Amino acid sequence: MAARTARAKRTTRSEKLDLRLTPQAKRRIQAAAEVQNKSVSEYLLDSALTTADVLLADQSGVRLNARQWKALMEALDSPPKFHARLERLLTEPSVFD
Repeated sequence: MAARTARAKRTTRSEKLDLRLTPQAKRRIQAAAEVQNKSVSEYLLDSALTTADVLLADQSGVRLNARQWKALMEALDSPPKFHARLERLLTEPSVFD
């Protein structure tokens, strides 16, 4: 998140976005911004961009050529490889048990 904030500070901001909200919502946002030592604008911009990145990443498609598609299908269809350490991890009692 720090990288995003640094990028946002270096870039000239020429656009404005107005927002109407309840007093309670404003106080919650101000409190969250304060916890992260950010201005309300920085906090809202970082939060909105992070959410947008996740949403847009989920919507983007993966493009594979025929060879890549075949390799992916073969990998998905092949039986899983045995990993002794993974089996031990899943069968030994956890420190939380």
